[in-house]
Amino acid sequence: MTQTLAVANQKGGVGKTTTCVNLAAALAGNGRRVLLVDMDPQGNATVGAGLDRSAVEATNYELLMGEASAEAVRCTGLSGGFDLLPANGDLTAAEVALTGTGDGREKRLAEALEPIRAGYDHILIDCPPALNVLTVNAFVAADQVLIPIQCEYYALEGLSALLNTIERIRQTVNPALRIEGLVRTMFDGRNNLSNQVGAQLLEHFPGQVYRTQIPRNVRLAEAPSHGLAVLQYDRSSRGAVAYMALASELLNRQQANAATAGGVA
Repeated sequence: MTQTLAVANQKGGVGKTTTCVNLAAALAGNGRRVLLVDMDPQGNATVGAGLDRSAVEATNYELLMGEASAEAVRCTGLSGGFDLLPANGDLTAAEVALTGTGDGREKRLAEALEPIRAGYDHILIDCPPALNVLTVNAFVAADQVLIPIQCEYYALEGLSALLNTIERIRQTVNPALRIEGLVRTMFDGRNNLSNQVGAQLLEHFPGQVYRTQIPRNVRLAEAPSHGLAVLQYDRSSRGAVAYMALASELLNRQQANAATAGGVA
């Protein structure tokens, strides 16, 4: 069964795109069929996957506008081992257009993904740093939401708004949507603040915070400029090791949830 995961936090600079690209590569490295969907008009996931966002023939703008199918937009053969539905600045126009449409606008992405969904074990959706119609489309298309949280002072700022949006989507158009978990990013164990914020998250979200902590790491920051996931750029780096651990933890959670749902555990 396909796991469709929206990676979201309306606060910018918390590691959403870094998590999407590197988690996609780590899952692919585990033999999983992975699709990364770039829903951010900045197109950073597209660049991080090794593509020139200004040169792609079709993007998620055409997908959401019904001008191209997912098969036509999809890019394959990328170095990270995953497939990609790319984005660039054109996606801003889609956001404006969808805001002005009527019923069904929030289902555009879900409907577009349906013909190819079964071909993947995991679909990761990189959301923009805003609770807008693009993010809502991601939440309607997803089964679960993964929330990267920067371990700094304003980590919890605005999180309640994100949780409220998820709850509204659950109550209206996607009752199956749930929070998969929270991932602590840019973590520095030598920093008291990182440890304090991490402890706060564990207190407020028991059982939902991933054990894996993503460290501040130069190699993680350098990899996108080379169009590579950190696993391809420097597999032995702390950042690469952390994302491999995160992928393993995600897979273990998925297996445990499946076993529980099946009455095995």
